[in-house]
Amino acid sequence: MSLHRVSSMSSYEHVRGSSPARSEHRKMSFNPVGTWVPPAAKEEPVGAFEVSRTRRLVQVTIAVVYCLFAAGIVFGYAALKPVLLDEGVYRGDCPKFRTSQVQDDTCYEQEIRLNLMFTTAAVATNVCALPVGAVLDRYGPRVCGIIGSLLLTIGSLFFAFASRSPFDGYIPGYFFLALGGPFVFISSFQLSNTFPRHSGLILALLTGAFDSSSAIFLFYRLIYNASNRTFTPQKFFLAYLIVPLLIAAVQLTIMPKNSYKTIGELVTHAENPDHDIHPEIDDRYADDEARLESIRQHRRARREEMVDEVTSLLGRKGGEEGDAQSRAEERKRNISGVWGAMHGRSAIRQIRSPWFILITLFTVIQMTRINYFVATIRTQYTHLLASHAAAVRINNFFDAALPLGGIASIPLIGLVLDNTSTTFVLALLVSVATLIGILGLIPHSPPAAYANIILFTLYRPLYYTAVSDYAAKVFGFHTFG
Repeated sequence: MSLHRVSSMSSYEHVRGSSPARSEHRKMSFNPVGTWVPPAAKEEPVGAFEVSRTRRLVQVTIAVVYCLFAAGIVFGYAALKPVLLDEGVYRGDCPKFRTSQVQDDTCYEQEIRLNLMFTTAAVATNVCALPVGAVLDRYGPRVCGIIGSLLLTIGSLFFAFASRSPFDGYIPGYFFLALGGPFVFISSFQLSNTFPRHSGLILALLTGAFDSSSAIFLFYRLIYNASNRTFTPQKFFLAYLIVPLLIAAVQLTIMPKNSYKTIGELVTHAENPDHDIHPEIDDRYADDEARLESIRQHRRARREEMVDEVTSLLGRKGGEEGDAQSRAEERKRNISGVWGAMHGRSAIRQIRSPWFILITLFTVIQMTRINYFVATIRTQYTHLLASHAAAVRINNFFDAALPLGGIASIPLIGLVLDNTSTTFVLALLVSVATLIGILGLIPHSPPAAYANIILFTLYRPLYYTAVSDYAAKVFGFHTFG
């Protein structure tokens, strides 16, 4: 996603500020003594300058690594599906007269059951974003990460012992793996605030790790085939348990308990002189003017130190260089053509606007197409190419291209989003999606199949990032979640 920063500290947009849409307004109560339940305290964010550079660098590195192994592994379904077919998963759902067929063939019931497993996981991954955001805001990234590791553990155990369970353990197993990914991935976004000058790079690394995590099942399938099918799913998922265990361990030891402050929060805290006054403490020294003035001078000096630290952290520039940076950022906003269209409006008003309704309809259609293609690529090309062997080759190419496309497209995405209008980006998305649809209808043409896959693997990360960029530019950060 394209995150824009301007050089003037007073012009940063506040992410956690209040808005009319938030549920922080007091509610009318007829209880004369008020409520006896204390309000839930939100975790206080921490400034990046309060943590050593080395520790912050280690935290970002660890987050990229565990996102690579856990954030979006369920989207490697196309690589895992052949293994599940070889293992005879859901073959019992096939009519009895077909259960003796060779394992390269599948029946309709088996395909539907396996695809249901992926569909459930894909829906869970997207719907889960809302509770993840609530938990992250209230309890912080550490609790989020621990919950994610717990869900990954449950999913791995379900999947490992599904073949021996008296009930269907594959669907709930994949479901919990899908739930664990967003808890681990979304809670890592706040690490972009560890190095504000490089926030875009950090987000790109995390996004690239998410896209590349689909390769985990590809590597497993290669090992499975190399071991002559002796490295069964049970062995793999039991070995995979080390990933959530390590995630939980680093969350308890190295990763931050609270989120890092956003740029807006750093600037607000550093430049607000009201922080020099604390009524509760000042009342204690009301009779000692000299002592009170000394305390306030100490706070003022500390705030000025924070200004210097924040300035250093943000890499603020002065003179002609600073003006050039400011003009460049302003140019990016002007190029978008939609910047601030719905900023400052309530969430309800934004949701009712055509800006939201149309992008939501587009997202529904594209998410359905993307996940359907991932789930049925082998079946589609078996029909289009009239050859199971050709479809397998296409499937194998897709398994490798999907994670690589996410990495290769990162610089292209940044270039497009920062230098073209949002109208052009949306037109590009529609055009590429249409071309993918056309290529997916051409029968008996391997070149069209490979071209379709290359376009798809580049389009997928562009689509995800462009929609997030659209939301930031049109709706702002107050209601971004």
